[in-house]
Amino acid sequence: MNALDTMRALASNGEVVQLEPGELIFSSGEAGDCMFGLLEGSVELSWNGDQGHEQINAGDVFGAGALVTSDHRRYGNAKALTACKVLVMNREKFLFAVQESPMFAIELLGSIDQRLRQLKDCTKI
Repeated sequence: MNALDTMRALASNGEVVQLEPGELIFSSGEAGDCMFGLLEGSVELSWNGDQGHEQINAGDVFGAGALVTSDHRRYGNAKALTACKVLVMNREKFLFAVQESPMFAIELLGSIDQRLRQLKDCTKI
């Protein structure tokens, strides 16, 4: 089972939001208390007045800082590039997922690490 499979299993009793292309998920500076798992579609994350941006796809998570930082404020913007299905996970749902499938946490860390490496490669001159 991979992270996407785990998120799909959680979606059966979780909160899934359907988004249209161009729809804003969150904006920089907003308070945040949940992270998102992308089940279908593509999302663009942007920050620093759109100077930085990243496209993420099904199986990735975003907004995870909200689960680890009290009084969290979103660092950037997230908007749907295509029609999307997004699983909304608050801290309780995330901890349940990790308890049910400990590999979920490792898979998510691997996904985040890969994305960070790609971003770092893009910033090299």
